[in-house]
Amino acid sequence: MNQVIDYQVATLVTTALGIRTSIAPEPAAAASRTATASQEEAEENLVSRPPVVVVLGHVDHGKTSLLDYIKSSRVADREVGGITQHIGAYQVEVDGNPITFLDTPGHAAFTAIRARGARVTDIAVLVVAADDGIMPQTLEAINHAKAAEVPIVVAINKMDLPGADPERVKRQLSENELLVEDWGGDIVSVNVSARTGEGINDLLENLELVAEIAELKANPDKQASGVVIEAKLDRKRGPSATILVTDGTLSVGDLIVAGAVSGRVRAMVDDKGKAVFSVTPGTPAEILGFGALPEAGDQLTVVANEREARTLIGGRDRAPGSRPLQSRALSLDEVVKQVDIGDIKEMTLVLKADVQGSLEAIRHSLGRLVDEDAKVRVLHTGVGAVTESDVLLASASEAVIISFSVGSEPSAERLSDRMGVEIRNYEIIYQLIDDIELALHGMLEPTMTEVIVGRAEIRELFGGRRGVQIAGCRVTEGRIVRNGTVRVTREGANIAQSTISSLRHFRDEVNEMNAGTECGIILQGFNDYKAGDIVEVYRQERARR
Repeated sequence: MNQVIDYQVATLVTTALGIRTSIAPEPAAAASRTATASQEEAEENLVSRPPVVVVLGHVDHGKTSLLDYIKSSRVADREVGGITQHIGAYQVEVDGNPITFLDTPGHAAFTAIRARGARVTDIAVLVVAADDGIMPQTLEAINHAKAAEVPIVVAINKMDLPGADPERVKRQLSENELLVEDWGGDIVSVNVSARTGEGINDLLENLELVAEIAELKANPDKQASGVVIEAKLDRKRGPSATILVTDGTLSVGDLIVAGAVSGRVRAMVDDKGKAVFSVTPGTPAEILGFGALPEAGDQLTVVANEREARTLIGGRDRAPGSRPLQSRALSLDEVVKQVDIGDIKEMTLVLKADVQGSLEAIRHSLGRLVDEDAKVRVLHTGVGAVTESDVLLASASEAVIISFSVGSEPSAERLSDRMGVEIRNYEIIYQLIDDIELALHGMLEPTMTEVIVGRAEIRELFGGRRGVQIAGCRVTEGRIVRNGTVRVTREGANIAQSTISSLRHFRDEVNEMNAGTECGIILQGFNDYKAGDIVEVYRQERARR
């Protein structure tokens, strides 16, 4: 009697009993709708909030040093090898106005954290070393920021070095569709030095200007919602989480839910280590009180009571795709269906190939594919195997990964299976282009592959009732299954295709026979056996090309 059933099943039962049913809104959904309605009704309750700025860039281009100069505390000295090992959230005041910074690590091993950082922010600061120029991880950072659709401000760092060449950096940026203001574009770029402090004030003023144009507002007088930036387990204090409040005000004593974890806020600490009793929108804090560790990227919600918390967690458990870091990307077959019904106007792809020349050829060919219902957008390209960073980017942007003559890293394959991202492998460029073109027209046929289940050799023939021939066989490999689809081959040529109507071991009817055993087989509608013929059992499977 305690089993949960869905609305359709419940309706079948109640209809049979003559009872009318309707769907009652869940408490969390009802509360959310009430809060949204009250927010729309009272626009005067909206107040300006601090902008949330993420700092992205290549490893060792000076991201942490730049933040270090801005907030005047030596963070890099405490970190392993001077490389940021986790996401830090800091708030600084510029002319009395607070700005929240997220420091996402630049090392390749932490691309997952960087992808999370670009999701919760209002402005992305792209740090590029003036002596190095744009590097592979700089390109990744650009694509993550573009996918998150956040304004980009470029900080050209290390201007104090003799080999600094900011014009080369601007030229490289223009090659990647980022045209700076000096060159007639709309991307703000500032020459800075994290060592001497040159240009730092200009950078902060530009961040304030971009935030002012964006008109960032929130209602502090409602129940809080936010995002978990990072979580850790402290031996003395228990589970703690760094959170960023995006709306409302979070207070000590609030009952909170993040992902599949709930708790009550016991204490909060700001980025300077001081205890606080409430946190307003756009402000980071470390909170204590979770019953277990939430996952980074989980949505934080304040609920009225424990019953509502259980309902919210139960709903998320039944719909795993609702979680931010497990969002279901589209497969190419799903793209076809959505193009067909008009839901999709743009097909987003992440391209990986063996060499740069192949990438250019594929990109050029895809650029010529235009359909009245949809077009192709290449979000990111790269040379080499498919990585976890590619999968995260595809998941965040509902993209399909196309790999040409390259494989995938084992960790990337596991992540793609978990997040529902499709990786399509191709060896022939024309087949790749044809598939994308057919998908644009909503006509892509599923790829089927043949899997051999087992083979048996006919050793002897026996006469059965009503003239039916029984093939006495020995299973040479795999297994022979009853009701399986089979073909009979003679000297390498297919002579018949049928199904097994009877499979016997001595006089007993059996469902399957394994390699090394002997059996009798009767095929549906086929009698013309000869000793030495091979019976193959196979099945058709849907497969990736």
